[in-house]
Amino acid sequence: MGLWKTNDPDTRKILYIQTHGEKDPERTATPFFLATAAAAMDNEVAIYFTMNGPQCLAKENVDKIIIPRKGGGGKPLSFFVNQAQEAGVRFLVCQPSLDLHGYTLDDLIEGVEMIGGAAFNEMACEADAVIGF
Repeated sequence: MGLWKTNDPDTRKILYIQTHGEKDPERTATPFFLATAAAAMDNEVAIYFTMNGPQCLAKENVDKIIIPRKGGGGKPLSFFVNQAQEAGVRFLVCQPSLDLHGYTLDDLIEGVEMIGGAAFNEMACEADAVIGF
């Protein structure tokens, strides 16, 4: 079973990879949106945050990053983050990417798990789909 929580062969496992952060707000919401939809379809779903991705989970950023809409306005990233958490999506973060931004787990929202490169690769090999952003 590895790091996935289920060993049910009928439950698909989908791993999203988020590499974008605060400088690309238009690219931050999609992994949360798709992961939420996948979880609602009874899949086991996780998002792995690497490179600039951990910025999406920083307490200081979740309400500061605004997802733009045509015509103006938009929603804070926290809207999409909260939907994903409520749907049961797991948030996994890369330790070196935390270091890159000077973050610790305490700087991130509740419920984030830290995993290393070997664990990520194991999850990716066991996943039915791996999708990167």
